[in-house]
Amino acid sequence: MQNVMDVDESSKTIRCWVELYADSMYSWALYKTSSKETAEDLVQDTFMAALQSYDSYKNISNPKSWLFSILNNKLQGFYRDRYRMPLHTNEGFYDNFFEKSGSWKPSQKPLEWTGDPSHLLDDGEFQNVLNDCLKKLPKIWLTVIQNKIMEGKKGDVICQDLGITDTNYWQILHRAKLQLRKCLESNWFKK
Repeated sequence: MQNVMDVDESSKTIRCWVELYADSMYSWALYKTSSKETAEDLVQDTFMAALQSYDSYKNISNPKSWLFSILNNKLQGFYRDRYRMPLHTNEGFYDNFFEKSGSWKPSQKPLEWTGDPSHLLDDGEFQNVLNDCLKKLPKIWLTVIQNKIMEGKKGDVICQDLGITDTNYWQILHRAKLQLRKCLESNWFKK
């Protein structure tokens, strides 16, 4: 059991660290979660965990590095808890697109996109439609798409960040692409 002097010293040190590192930790958590409330909670949880495990710190590393490693563990736990999605979720999803034989349903077969797609992202109206389609994706699908396509992260890093299996990752990515394709065809290419 810690004596009172050790508790006072650890509390004093943690308070000092809050002053020094809370802003940068909050910025990192906000960048990773896009939620002010979640970022605040994660930073608070990080400092609470640091206080509880202060005895294990023992100046073995830079305090900022130690705190950020705790924060990154908290972020991984946040995504693991929030986005864990069993493989059996959305059963029947593929039935909307494919026949039992595995071929495309005639009504769902991809359309031929005409025109030059290289300038599509320069079109503000298309960007609005794309953003609307992205917002319709389940949160984990959107997170995978953002990490893979928009941020260029590798699959193993995304799996680790979200706490999902490689199989689940590829299934989510495939489903998200199918859903985006369908939404874009309905709201942009068929208009």
